[in-house]
Amino acid sequence: MSFKIQPQPVARPNRCQLFGPGSRPALFEKMAASAADVINLDLEDSVSPDDKAEARKNIIQAIGDVDWGNKHLAVRINGLDSPYWYRDVVDLLEQTSDRIDQIMIPKVGNAADIYAVDALVSSIEAAKGRTKPIALEVIIETAAGLTHVNEIAAASPRLQAMSLGAADFAASMGMATTGIGGTQENYYMLREGQKYWADPWHWAQTAIVGACRTHGILPVDGPFGDFSDDDGFRAQALRSATLGMVGKWAIHPKQIALANEVFTPSEAAVTEAREILAAMEEAKASGQGATTYKGKLIDLASIRQAEVIVRQADMIAGN
Repeated sequence: MSFKIQPQPVARPNRCQLFGPGSRPALFEKMAASAADVINLDLEDSVSPDDKAEARKNIIQAIGDVDWGNKHLAVRINGLDSPYWYRDVVDLLEQTSDRIDQIMIPKVGNAADIYAVDALVSSIEAAKGRTKPIALEVIIETAAGLTHVNEIAAASPRLQAMSLGAADFAASMGMATTGIGGTQENYYMLREGQKYWADPWHWAQTAIVGACRTHGILPVDGPFGDFSDDDGFRAQALRSATLGMVGKWAIHPKQIALANEVFTPSEAAVTEAREILAAMEEAKASGQGATTYKGKLIDLASIRQAEVIVRQADMIAGN
């Protein structure tokens, strides 16, 4: 391992990020009462250009008026290629209290995009005397974003999370699909006349997880478009969790329970992890660097794997 210790991301649950358009304030109370860990109030794709200003006002009022409990409260601003984003940032930080936790930046293409938002946020915080630093989350949803994913992950100490936005990413890459996440009909291999469907998002997710883990950022899977397909959502979420992602978006309330289920370590997994740690403690006490557990070799690497599961379970239980 490199002498540079891999930093740990912020310790907070991020199993489900529930999205709701800023143009529909009637949804805000329900979102606050949901079981999602993170609330994303949206000013971007789900809001039409004619409704942008009103949606911004709705969100500013709701940040102060709605009881968000212990939710991590985020707002997705408009993209830096739009005429709306600077006003989103200025009005949000000049007209709201410290209850807002995070700004989500869509379609990030390079580190300079983060620098631009960070500079504006820092200036407003200083001018207004804001006491709680605003965190940032970015969405990788362009070819440029994935190409520069490592420099993006290292761009700012404000950065806490990074998501994959499958739909815009597919469009930017020129992928022949209109699906948002999940398997794609024509992305298969053929063997002995049988089709086997692979995961077209795997390589992008892996790049995001690698960059995030290198720089101490939470890697998050993005939307699954077919909210009538519970099995498809669960399958993609399980793949994402196996790769190292900590949570997934919900674009419909019914997806919240599915995300929480997948990204909460099961009781059996936690029990096994604790037993592995206990077995290794016994091995170390007797001067051994490895031992066996249920017929399998376990060593120091096994400790690190088990600690990931136990840490996640303890954090969720203590929230």
